[in-house]
Amino acid sequence: MPGKQPNLFAFSDVEALAPALRSYLATCQNAGLTRHEVFKIAVSGGSLPKTLAKALLAPPKSEDDTVKLDKWEIFFADERAVPLDHEDSNYGLLKTELLDKIPSEMGQPTLHPIDTQYLNDTQELADQYEKTLVNSFAKGDSVKLPIFDLLLLGSGPDGHTCSLFPGHPLLRETDAWVAPIEDSPKPPPRRITLTLPVVTHAVKVAFVATGGGKKEIMKEIFEQGNGLPCALVNEATGERCSWFVDNAAVEGVSFPRRGFL
Repeated sequence: MPGKQPNLFAFSDVEALAPALRSYLATCQNAGLTRHEVFKIAVSGGSLPKTLAKALLAPPKSEDDTVKLDKWEIFFADERAVPLDHEDSNYGLLKTELLDKIPSEMGQPTLHPIDTQYLNDTQELADQYEKTLVNSFAKGDSVKLPIFDLLLLGSGPDGHTCSLFPGHPLLRETDAWVAPIEDSPKPPPRRITLTLPVVTHAVKVAFVATGGGKKEIMKEIFEQGNGLPCALVNEATGERCSWFVDNAAVEGVSFPRRGFL
């Protein structure tokens, strides 16, 4: 791993995890605002949007804890090739769990969903989403990779993250920023995803993993690695990576926990 190990922050439950995640998000946000006056974050789906809402919609504890959602640019770490109002859409999930619940005084983030006119062609869908990233991150300059302020991800029970699955050839993609996948082992099969170099190039990466159903895969990610996508992110990002988990998800996992200050 580069220099240091990832940070593993374990909490008694999601209620205890949410305020810490909020503080972490506020810190990442403020660093992004200092850097370029916006906060560029990519999020995944699953159970993450619900936890994110719990974190963001709570009242701030201090000035440093203030979330400035009108300065956020939200991208999607992966997306399913379905309409935005489809039950499998990550955008739709984020809208239902978080966006529709944001009070007007908090401001609204800028969103970058997929262009649904290309749903029938996942390569074109990926290419168009990559153009969205180029327009935001390159601004006319030639940039090898986009640098997100934060990637906020989940971990599947098989160790996948985004739509990067264990043993899939897509893990070896080095040129594209966004890639199509037609054979996702988890339905729906047709998706687009950020590639591994984009994920590991972010300023910070955070995973949220909760529930006893995660403990076996967490053991494998943290104790063996085994080339699992989540483990590859850990190895490439080291201390730039933080895991926010509940105790149930890391029961029996031999890896040092850190206290969240």
